[in-house]
Amino acid sequence: MGEAVEEEPDYRFTLANERTFLAWVRTALALVAGGVAVWQYLPDMGWPVLRSGIGIALVVLGTVLAGLSHHRWRVTQRAMRLGEPLPAGPQVPLVAVGVSVVAVAVLVLVVVGR
Repeated sequence: MGEAVEEEPDYRFTLANERTFLAWVRTALALVAGGVAVWQYLPDMGWPVLRSGIGIALVVLGTVLAGLSHHRWRVTQRAMRLGEPLPAGPQVPLVAVGVSVVAVAVLVLVVVGR
């Protein structure tokens, strides 16, 4: 079995990969900004620990997502150059589960805080 030969992919695929990376970074930035907003501006409603936990969770989720998005950009670019199938990444389940957990925490904060 020989070594894989790298080929320059069609520039449109490279640009699409970059746009996908930037979309993940925008999502990460929105999560971080949302976490800061929750942490600083949401009334504690009698549960300051839950408010801080929601804010911290959003900031951590955004930070992890930003790091993973760079990794995904690199492995996708490499797969395109080697003519391999595109790899699956953990970003979609991470965002889905992370946002769901935060949404449940916010729901608890709102319902119990009344």
